[in-house]
Amino acid sequence: MFNSITMKLQADHLIMEALKEDISSEDVSTNSVMKQAVKGTVDLLCKEDGIIAGLDVFKRVFELLDPATECEFFCADGDEVKAGQLMGKLTGDIRVLLSGERVALNYLQRMSGIATYTHSVAELLKGSKVKLLDTRKTTPNMRIFEKYAVRAGGGHNHRYNLSDGVMLKDNHIGAAGGVANAVRMAKEYAPFVRRIEVEVENLDMVKEAVEAGATLLCWTTCLRRI
Repeated sequence: MFNSITMKLQADHLIMEALKEDISSEDVSTNSVMKQAVKGTVDLLCKEDGIIAGLDVFKRVFELLDPATECEFFCADGDEVKAGQLMGKLTGDIRVLLSGERVALNYLQRMSGIATYTHSVAELLKGSKVKLLDTRKTTPNMRIFEKYAVRAGGGHNHRYNLSDGVMLKDNHIGAAGGVANAVRMAKEYAPFVRRIEVEVENLDMVKEAVEAGATLLCWTTCLRRI
C-alpha cells in the first residue's frame, strides 16, 4: 500500500499534521541541548513480542524532517518480532532523530498493535473458510495506517470509505421505506459495477434483500456472498 505515490498523496500530509501537532513552534528540549547539526545513529529495538507494521511510515516521519536521514531495517511488515530484537538503525542529524522520535514511534506502535491483535484472531481462523474483515470504525485521520496494519496482521480490508461501495444499513433501509425499496434505489443510482451490500437482522430481511437483487448480505459481523 505504501509505495512512493501512495505515501506522497495519501500519507505525507497526515504525517506532517502529526508532526505539527507535536512541534507547534519548536522542539525546545532538543534545541536546548543540540545547537547545531551533529550526525548520529540510533537503534530501533523491539520492546514486546508481536507483529511489526508501519516501518515505511516510521521512516517517512524522519525523511519529511530531513530527506538525508538514512534508515536500515532488519525485518519487514508482517514479520513476527521478539522483545529485545534489533529491528533497524537510523542515521542522521541528531536533532531530526530526537524531534521525530515520538511521532514515528506512535505510528509504529499503533500499527504494530493492530497487526498483532489481527494476527492472533486470524490464527484462530486458520483452516476455515472464514475471512477476517475490518470496518470503517477507525481513528480519525488514521484509516490508511490502521487498515494497512490489518492486512499486515493477516486480515482483509472491507470498505475503505463511503465511496467504495453501497452498504445499506438499518438507517438507510428505514429512510428508504424498506429493504426492497433501498436495494431498488441503490441499483438505479449506483454504477452497475458496484456491488450492493445489505445489513440484515432476520430471515425476512434476508429473503427480501435476495429477491430485490442484493449481491452481498451482512449479518452482524458475518459476511456471506450470494
